[in-house]
Amino acid sequence: MTKPFSNILVYLDGSENSVTAAMAAIVLARRLDANLTAMYVVNTRALQDLVKAKIFLDIEEQEYRRDIEGDAQRYLNHVERLGMKKSVPVKLVKKSGTVNIEVKSYLQEYDIDLLVLGGISQIHSRRDELLSEPDRMMRTAPCPVLVVRDNDTIWDMFESLPDQP
Repeated sequence: MTKPFSNILVYLDGSENSVTAAMAAIVLARRLDANLTAMYVVNTRALQDLVKAKIFLDIEEQEYRRDIEGDAQRYLNHVERLGMKKSVPVKLVKKSGTVNIEVKSYLQEYDIDLLVLGGISQIHSRRDELLSEPDRMMRTAPCPVLVVRDNDTIWDMFESLPDQP
């Protein structure tokens, strides 16, 4: 019998929900003996839109981008530490571009067979739905998608894994 999932990608967006999703992905990777990748995409498209709308000046966009890239690295490093604590190596990937395009491309290029996302925020309008990156990823991913919603259950599952010896 083959493993149900051998290459898992968890998408981080800087939210608590995405860290919870990473914890769930670590549990899955450990129990399934799967490879785990954590990915953060710096949304340059959104930044460019803010400049075009004259909400940001070019110099402000550059400064904000540096801040977001620093945040991305901090989240990736945090997930790497969580994985090490549970003896699960985590490959870290930081990209820039349009989020759903970068994620879909990575899923295809690296033969990822499960995408793990944090809980999707409530959508209040059709506009919200069109702008929701996780929603786009769910609809366009070429593989199964796991949406992690229950923080307490995930925390309990994560804590029940023995720590690194």
